[in-house]
Amino acid sequence: MLVAEQAALRGGRVGVVDVCTAAVAALPVDGAGLTAMSQTAASHPLCSTDDISEQLEELQLTLGEGPCVDAFTHSAAVLTPDLRTGEPRKRWPVFADAALAAGALALFALPLQMGAINPGVLDLYCQGPVWLDADQLADAMAFADFATLVLLDARTETPGAAPTDATGPGHGLDLGGYRAEISQATGMLTVQLGVGIDEAFIRLRAYAYAQGRRLTVVAADVVARRLRFSPDAEPIQIDEDP
Repeated sequence: MLVAEQAALRGGRVGVVDVCTAAVAALPVDGAGLTAMSQTAASHPLCSTDDISEQLEELQLTLGEGPCVDAFTHSAAVLTPDLRTGEPRKRWPVFADAALAAGALALFALPLQMGAINPGVLDLYCQGPVWLDADQLADAMAFADFATLVLLDARTETPGAAPTDATGPGHGLDLGGYRAEISQATGMLTVQLGVGIDEAFIRLRAYAYAQGRRLTVVAADVVARRLRFSPDAEPIQIDEDP
């Protein structure tokens, strides 16, 4: 199977990054990314196959809109063969332009689902307009189903801990480090702003968007105390010593 072959080439056990890589090899797409999502916690990109897919995952997280968000919210596939058409621009007025600027023209978001459990979304993108036929869509959904099994298996191996080999090298993100930094920054904002976790994450995300910065970079600044939020003033960026 393609996924197992990718894991063998990587020299590790099967992880979600292998599912993403195999999907790119089997389907008429240029890249793939996977984001873990939850109704009760902040979303976290788990892996991406290239720079564009990494940008797309984080853009949707930062902006709070896009095919990935809708696929998770409605537990249904969101197929966008051409982002330049009017419907995607009306549906995601900010994300559509940002995705086009990143280099994506087509996006397909497939929810990871097992019964009532929906742990995330598999995103596929193409640099040109693409229409998936019935067989290709069936294959894409099969990759999403496999990613669900891999992700849930990784989560249950060590209860309460982030999987240690869910992504692997390359563009696979360090889930443990990513989650820890975002969560730590959000927790620090609850103290600085005197708000709950949800509001703190919204404020963190809004600042990243307003400044045109990646959420991970903003979170790192908060954790390193280079950026401090206040309930009565604009956030203060503290420059590092030269």
